[in-house]
Amino acid sequence: MRSIWNGAISFGLVSIPIKLVNATESHSVSFRQIHTEDGGRIRYRKVCELEDREVAQAEIGKAYEDADGTMIPITDEDLAQLPIPTAKTIEIVAFVPADRIDPLQMDAAYYLSANGVPAAKPYTLLREALKRSRKVAIAKYALRGRERLGMLRVVDDVIAMHGLLWPDEIRVPEGVAPDTSVTVSDKELDLADALMDTLGEVDLADLHDDYREAVEEMITAKASGERPADSPSPAPSGKVLDLMAALEKSVRDAQESRGTEPAGARTAAKAEVTPISSRATPKQTTARKSTSKTTKKTATAKKTAASTSSAKKSTQSAKKTAAKKAAPTKKATPRKRTA
Repeated sequence: MRSIWNGAISFGLVSIPIKLVNATESHSVSFRQIHTEDGGRIRYRKVCELEDREVAQAEIGKAYEDADGTMIPITDEDLAQLPIPTAKTIEIVAFVPADRIDPLQMDAAYYLSANGVPAAKPYTLLREALKRSRKVAIAKYALRGRERLGMLRVVDDVIAMHGLLWPDEIRVPEGVAPDTSVTVSDKELDLADALMDTLGEVDLADLHDDYREAVEEMITAKASGERPADSPSPAPSGKVLDLMAALEKSVRDAQESRGTEPAGARTAAKAEVTPISSRATPKQTTARKSTSKTTKKTATAKKTAASTSSAKKSTQSAKKTAAKKAAPTKKATPRKRTA
């Protein structure tokens, strides 16, 4: 890999000569601007506003535009003479736990390669020290005309450096969060957890750019004179009117696509769905209604009979009680004494 910067890592009094190499590359498809009428390329020319003529790259320098529009010329010699110790050095200033770094600060990524045999020993020392401490190094360095902040960490057996934005370059998320008060129920959280469990994890190496592949296939088809394949219709989008229903359906769809149900999935994540084919036909509905009416009539008749029987028993019991009260009471006859 071609290096884009040569310098050294300053690790206390230890200096490690290194080369800076881009760790990432872009695979996006680039386009050219053309004149739609004849297909001619559209190009930009650098023109001097005062002389109204095109100038060569060798004649172009840089300047700072003041508030009143005045141009202050700045040369490479001016920048080289600035008292910046990081002009050719990646200066490590601290070692911190990796979770102290906010991902919002992450910028471009680079690999640091040991520059020459003498650099192998101190390079390996720093790499192994980072591994054992489980920390990352915070450093300052200069690149492309400005001082930057960086983070050094170990990737496999290589020291990688991530450019970091300065803390004052991170905007405060003011006014971004919803400004309305919303309450999320435990059941909704359970469904969201179930959906997360169902989707599970993914190997990032398996992910690829579907859009780029589609663009490349379209370009290949047009170059060969073929008609590009029709793109699938986009998924319908709109407002979610029923969050619970959307969550339940998402869980079911994810389970069906995975073919398995995750362990520990909440029972709340499953919703009963009645297939259309199992609905009752009009004749079945009429028969059910008729049976229901007959059952109700039979139950009513039984209740009436029971009530009549109970009434008869109550009447007979009352008559017996009245007869006992009406019957005359027999007086006891005194016995005669014998002489």
